Amino acid sequence: MKIVVGLGNPGQQYSTTRHNIGFMAVDELARRWGINGWKSRKEALIAEHRGKETVLLVKPQTYMNLSGVAVGELARWYKVAVEDIIIIFDDMDLPTGRLRLRMKGGSGGHRGIESLLTHLEKDSFPRVRVGIGRPPTGWQVVDYVLSSFTAEEQPLLREAIDKAAEATESIIDQGMNKAMNLHNK
Repeated sequence: MKIVVGLGNPGQQYSTTRHNIGFMAVDELARRWGINGWKSRKEALIAEHRGKETVLLVKPQTYMNLSGVAVGELARWYKVAVEDIIIIFDDMDLPTGRLRLRMKGGSGGHRGIESLLTHLEKDSFPRVRVGIGRPPTGWQVVDYVLSSFTAEEQPLLREAIDKAAEATESIIDQGMNKAMNLHNK
């Protein structure tokens, strides 16, 4: 079994924000796989996909900074190794729409990843980092990540969500090393 976690914040007011690109990518996977039914479990919305391998799609409902609480509980409940938990999240260190896969590492200042590192107690979870760019001059980081994408950024957003879903499918089907070779260009 694999767990695919999209990081974001619950609630309609956050649904189109930069910080919710992880939720958007998980929703795209659900659409591709024909999944409609989401259930609430362990402070998260979950949906199961049964393909060659069972994949649990997860959208934590704990807010970004506490994502590890929900993911840690689900990992223990389903007895899934940290290496089989794929995290999709926004990254300000990448230009908007750019994708980068990474095997492990630190948080890079991302509070959702910090929470995962605390609650999973390992840094060896595969990551799909989706670029949202840096805040414009004069903007606070929190205001930027909680802002929606501009009309000019919408094509980049759509492409980034598609690429994140494709990269996640590559990780599941071919493993992290092959996925990195395909998608880290």
